[in-house]
Amino acid sequence: MKTLIIAEKPDMGRNIAAAIEPKAKNYRSYLEGEQYIITWAIGHLIGLAEPEAYDNKYKKWNIHDLPIIPEEFKLLPNARTLDQLKVIGELAKRSDLLVNSCDAGREGQHIFSLIQRYLELNQPVKRLWISDLTPETIRKGFQELKDGAEYENLTKAARARSEADWLIGMNGSRAFTTKHNVLLSVGRVQTPVLALIYDRQKTIEAFSSLKFFEVEGHFSQNELAYKGMWQGERLTDGAKAEALAAKVKGKPARINSYEVKETKEYPNKLYDLTLLQREANGKYAFSAKKTLDIAQALYEKHKVISYPRTNSNYVTEQNIPEMHKTLSALQGTQYDEWVKGANRNLVHKGNKFICNPSKVEDHHAILPTNRKANGLSTDEAKLYDLIVRRFLSQFYPAAEYKVHTVITEVEDEKFKTTVKELLSLGWKVIYGDQKKDKSRPAKGKGKEDEEEEELEVNEPFSIAADGEVYCSDAIVKEKDTQPPKHYTEGTLLKAMESAGKQIEDEELRDAMKDSGLGTPATRAATIERLKNVGYVEMQGKKIAITQKGRTAIELIRGAGVELLTSPEMTGQWERRLNEIARGTAADGQFMENVKRFASMIVDKVRAQSRAAKTSFEGDTPSLNGGAKGRSSAAAPRKAAERKAADKPVAARKRSGSSAVAVKSEDTGPKIIGACPRPGCGGMIFMGRKGYGCSHYKEGCKFVIWKENHGRTLTDTQVKALIEKGRTGKLKLTGEDGAPLEGKLVLNNMDTGQLAVES
Repeated sequence: MKTLIIAEKPDMGRNIAAAIEPKAKNYRSYLEGEQYIITWAIGHLIGLAEPEAYDNKYKKWNIHDLPIIPEEFKLLPNARTLDQLKVIGELAKRSDLLVNSCDAGREGQHIFSLIQRYLELNQPVKRLWISDLTPETIRKGFQELKDGAEYENLTKAARARSEADWLIGMNGSRAFTTKHNVLLSVGRVQTPVLALIYDRQKTIEAFSSLKFFEVEGHFSQNELAYKGMWQGERLTDGAKAEALAAKVKGKPARINSYEVKETKEYPNKLYDLTLLQREANGKYAFSAKKTLDIAQALYEKHKVISYPRTNSNYVTEQNIPEMHKTLSALQGTQYDEWVKGANRNLVHKGNKFICNPSKVEDHHAILPTNRKANGLSTDEAKLYDLIVRRFLSQFYPAAEYKVHTVITEVEDEKFKTTVKELLSLGWKVIYGDQKKDKSRPAKGKGKEDEEEEELEVNEPFSIAADGEVYCSDAIVKEKDTQPPKHYTEGTLLKAMESAGKQIEDEELRDAMKDSGLGTPATRAATIERLKNVGYVEMQGKKIAITQKGRTAIELIRGAGVELLTSPEMTGQWERRLNEIARGTAADGQFMENVKRFASMIVDKVRAQSRAAKTSFEGDTPSLNGGAKGRSSAAAPRKAAERKAADKPVAARKRSGSSAVAVKSEDTGPKIIGACPRPGCGGMIFMGRKGYGCSHYKEGCKFVIWKENHGRTLTDTQVKALIEKGRTGKLKLTGEDGAPLEGKLVLNNMDTGQLAVES
């Protein structure tokens, strides 16, 4: 009997085989050597069954059949990957030991657990828990395999998360959809995230700008010229501001106080996934999903970074020697100059800013590996560069400054000047070739206070505290108070991490990580979900809530289930899941609370009045004050498309399915061809998000989504699919996120489901 290794994805399985069974024979869906058989899942092979698996009546959505609370959740294989599941089952019969080599995290644990439960595998289990896929790390990981029982609590947490999401999503979505006759998606995490966007938008809309005035004094002392801001209550009277400026202009002044303080700025913390996603969004406008996909490719395909789905900014003592090896491996690359300037003595086990094992649970911070980065795409190179620079900065000293704080007094009026004089660049030399980011306002200050911010200078600054000063000019600046900014994906990720709390303090941010909305691995998917169900739209980098999204939040709160929209409440659920993973909380009690909450949602919605159909319709206003680049005809067209998209199908099989939007133009919807569903007789037309059948009202569920297998389909490609059943060869993205080439084929004539044919 041999040992069966089950990896999460094919690439990972092949990496493991290359490291521990290099002579293993390739049987396409598995590799077999003398000691090991290595196979893989393809993401989730198994999921929780739909409601109709418990009772046929659930095929139709009916509020009177709710709540649906299974005594025992049934498992259902993914039809598209059933062959691979059968392969694992057959291989397991030839094995007396299993090695769980899925991703080292909650979801990886869940994927293996589902396979084990569904196939009823009873062999003893060992766990491979590694943070990068270099051969050295894989071999070391196999020398230090853990007992599978050590991860039982993590399995319980993963199962509780999955079942809780099913209960809230299935009951909430069915209740609100059937009550209001519009497809309304509800979720344990997605709904409070939508509420964050809604509340921010309402705050912006309700904001009343206040005009105020600042007085800027211009001073000189010998050859030195500097500016200072008037210190006093905010001026809202322009005449008073002008009078104050006239009072001090051209008058002698004196230095009331002058303080000089030396400060140091240490390198920024190493990246966790959320911080990497935030910075990639701010710097390159990458979506959270795009950053995660690129990071996964850098980890899995190129093996040049460590495991990316981490929530830690620190490393353990075991990582310190690896960091030094990686530094050496970067010699001779584009980073060679910075490697030569690095001080290896700064990265050691006693440096708590870098090495803090108490703040590393499952995975350490994202690090480059000692593998050379070759063949990276442009976007992969950008993300890799962010990670490498952040890594290298840890080997450099703090940047050093002198902060000069001057209070200049003229005619009994005080003006404040803050100058930050650079003494030593330190780690900032690594970012010297990049455009300088705008300095962020100090904590508690808004945009309107930026004039008070410190001025950073490279040349020496010095003032004679007892010398004569002259106020050469005084300028009145008219300002307006500013509303909060619209969310971008980067700032929304930050809000999700802290359950919506405005947290600037890094230590408090760390403490809140356990009670954020979702996990680093799932936040990108949540944002994508909000886009896909039509609750939000992207306007450039800004996230705009649609009319449907607004109404969804108002209905949920109006039903009396405000807790479903509460970021803090959902954050506490996430904290409880983390406690279950650590063994300090019971999964049974958590699930009982979720079941009660799901029942309460149904009871509250049942008593609610039906919303007007028009409350879900209307174009999304531009967040930029313009027309968002659309013609006036585009607005009603958008509304008409969304109206059609929101119509629930009579016999909806899946909670995420919906009718396709109708393109409402003067010429009518764009017809692609006849519906291929046998006996249908409808026509396929292009909608907002997909190509659907004109007989959707009669129950035809045929739809081909525009976004498919990593690309946006064209009319020509869809026409080929419905007429010939396949496209030509295309560059696609596989289930595991890896690039592949193949033809798209129409796999299901009834639903429009596609598959890839290599």
